[in-house]
Order: sequence, then structure tokens, then C-alpha cells
Amino acid sequence: MQLSQFKKPHDIEKIIDYLNTVELKVNIMEVCGTHTMAIAKSGIKSLLPTNIRLISGPGCPVCVTDSKDIDTILEICKQYKDVIIATYGDMLKVPGSRYGESLEKLRAQGAKVEIVYSALDAVELAKNNPEKNIVFLGIGFETTTPGTVLALEEAIKLGINNFFIYSMHKLVEPALRALLNEPDFDIDAFLCPGHVGAVIGEEGFEFLVKEFNKPSVICGFEAGDIIVSIYKMVEQIKNNKPQLENEYTRVVKKNGNLLIKEKVEKYLEVSDDNWRGLGNIPRSGLKLKEEYREFDAEKKFKVYLVNTEKENGCQCGEVIKGKIEPKECKLFAKVCSPENPIGPCMVSSEGACAAHYKYLNF
Repeated sequence: MQLSQFKKPHDIEKIIDYLNTVELKVNIMEVCGTHTMAIAKSGIKSLLPTNIRLISGPGCPVCVTDSKDIDTILEICKQYKDVIIATYGDMLKVPGSRYGESLEKLRAQGAKVEIVYSALDAVELAKNNPEKNIVFLGIGFETTTPGTVLALEEAIKLGINNFFIYSMHKLVEPALRALLNEPDFDIDAFLCPGHVGAVIGEEGFEFLVKEFNKPSVICGFEAGDIIVSIYKMVEQIKNNKPQLENEYTRVVKKNGNLLIKEKVEKYLEVSDDNWRGLGNIPRSGLKLKEEYREFDAEKKFKVYLVNTEKENGCQCGEVIKGKIEPKECKLFAKVCSPENPIGPCMVSSEGACAAHYKYLNF
């Protein structure tokens, strides 16, 4: 099957008809929040037989952000009156471990929190507010990291010294390795994120097949892309021929974007990092290199957290690991909703709980 489905919708119908004749059990994990939302919005799950399951993994950057990072950001916001937090909108409602605290609620109480649409907007904010310290919340996987790096480069070029980065950027491969090494991990194949692939290339996902023997397809974000990729993974499993296929060749190349990778490596270094639901994963995060630590918000703004970890019943961590569906969480659509989120999986526009609530719950 090729991408001719964009001109010939009947090809997709044939694939769906075929998939509904497949009897083997297949568990496919998508590791991209954009895929999670696209699958839910387009109703793909309803077109598949119950034996072919699509399961959300740790692909939502907001969802995998450790609660201690959220608590630290909230404390910086409360303790440093000369700080403006610059953040993407998805981070605004993420609750800290203390019930009732979030950036949105602190902003309502007078804290300085600004929504930005790019990291460069945060640099502009610093330029226009020289009497304030701007803390940009760098969040996301390999896709959004270049934007943070370009903002840092711009701040250095302009001589701006009131711009700081709280880096929560993470790497996809270590998280997938952590999942694959869990004894009860029951996933047969991986739907790999096309936009991450555009940066790290096909080679960034080769370990899934070479080391773990898992059928994998790098996939775009149209419904047709996803259905074709599901077909390819099912065929690999059926024929016992696991391989890495690139269904998104119009964007993803073998080696990825070498220029972007070099730029990221210039300013950031790999470090151990904490993930919600997955704990500490070695070499899974990105922090500013020593020579750029003057821009590091974690070094500049020290806070002390006391007993912030509290159990609230949210099972976002289990959802991230693919252990449960969102509706299996006892809080889902009862206590927890987009209007009253208890955990980040319900907050983010890429969160599995938000996707299920909006498109699959009723």
C-alpha cells in the first residue's frame, strides 16, 4: 500500500475491510500525543476489530513531566516576585501535588504568567521587560527542543541576561527502552511519531527492531497515514517479519535533520531525568551545558520542596505506560474532567484522557 489513499479513498476502505478479517491479537502503542488525538478524533478505533488495540504510550510531553518539576515551577512563581513564567498553554492547568495549585490559579492570584506560542516569544518578553526575569518552560521531545535552543542562541546574540530556561525536554528512545524492559509490557508493535522522526531520522527508531524485534512504522498524522501504518504492522506480525518501515517518507529521512541535531548538541547535554509514571530514566533528559548554565532557571532560582508528593487517586502514570485505558481510572469523567483536571493526562491537548473524554467517552 502506498499513500495513494489521498486520491483513492476506496483503498482505505479495502484496508479496513481486510483488517476486520484478521483474527490474531495485536497490541499497537502510539508514542505520540498528536497520534493519540488524531486516532480519537477520526474514530479509527471504531473501525477496527476488538482484537486490534491501539494503546497510548508516553507521547504527551506535559503528561510525562514529573510532579516535582511542576511543584518547583509553582514555587518559583510564588517565591520570586520579579519572575515572569513564560509557558505554552498546555502547562497552564497542570496541577501540582498540592491540590488546587496550578499556574492558572496562581496567575488568578496575581502571579506573573504569560502564554507564549514559541520560545522566541519568551526572548521578546525578556527584551521588553528588562526589570523582570523571564523563565521559559522548555518542554517537549526532540521536536520542540530546537525551538528552545534557537531562543537561547537569540538571547545570547542580543546580550539579554534576564532570560532563563527551565529545561524539561526529554528523549523518546530511553522512555521506550524503559517500557520494553518492564516484565509485564504487552505491546506487539509501535506507531512511531513522524515529527520526532523528522529530527532524529529513521535511525532513531531502528533499535526497536534490531534489539527488541518489534514491528514499527514511522507514521504521519492524517487518518490515512495511521490506517496504512496499522496495516503494515499487522502484516509484519502476521508474516513474522518485524522491520522498521517509514510511511512518512515525504518528511522523514534516514539520518534526520543533521543541522538541527548539531545545534541541539551545541547547547544541551543528555542527563538523567524523572518521568511521571516511569520514574528516573538514565540519559533521558536534556539540560543546558555547563558553559550556558547562566541561563539555567534551576540554577538561578533555588526553591526547597517539603512533602509535595501526595496521593490523589490519579492514574495518569498507568495510562502513560499503557497499563490501563483512561476510562479505567476511577476518577475519569467523575472527579476528573477538562474543567477540573486532577492529572496532566486530562489537561494536555495531547493527553490520552483528554482525547478519550472529548471523543470516546460518550
